Amino acid sequence: MFRRASSLLTRPLLSARARSFSADLPAASSTDDAFVAAWKKAIPTIDPPKTPLSFMAPRPATPSSIPTKLTVNFVLPYASELSAKEVDMVIIPATTGQMGVLPGHVATIAELKPGVLSVHEGSDTKKYFVSSGFAFIHGNSYADIIAVEAVPVDQIDPDQVQKGLAEFTQKLNSASTDLEKAEAQIGVDVHSALNAALTG
Repeated sequence: MFRRASSLLTRPLLSARARSFSADLPAASSTDDAFVAAWKKAIPTIDPPKTPLSFMAPRPATPSSIPTKLTVNFVLPYASELSAKEVDMVIIPATTGQMGVLPGHVATIAELKPGVLSVHEGSDTKKYFVSSGFAFIHGNSYADIIAVEAVPVDQIDPDQVQKGLAEFTQKLNSASTDLEKAEAQIGVDVHSALNAALTG
């Protein structure tokens, strides 16, 4: 085993420049050519049905230089808050910590935790409180943010937040089952994050 390891360590390494990176891939085709060819071979008299790929716009190619703006799509299950909005920066409340996203950011997928999502455009900053979700940062300076629930911070009622925090803290202290404790802990975490969004 050690002889094999030493032979692997002594062989020449491939240059990092010789390998292509995933961000260097060309834009995807808007038709599924393999499916269409197979269909025409099996049933040449009937036009092939549309596949999901037929309805998707091709992925934009990775730019050769870093763009000056980040294109953001911010959606909820029932609404689209931002659609192809060009901004300077987005700060995301990821489970690993606050994550600032600028144009040219490395491709990343991040899980969102309850907290403030801020969208910076020039001197304007729009803040949203998000409950959870995911952020998909693409190598071509596009960011797709999908939240379960979101509300602009300026629409949050501080009195309701304090009332909810007290209510869930009391439920946590009086919980007798694991399920009750888990539900109360989630309520405390969300209301604490709401409180932090209002005071911070």
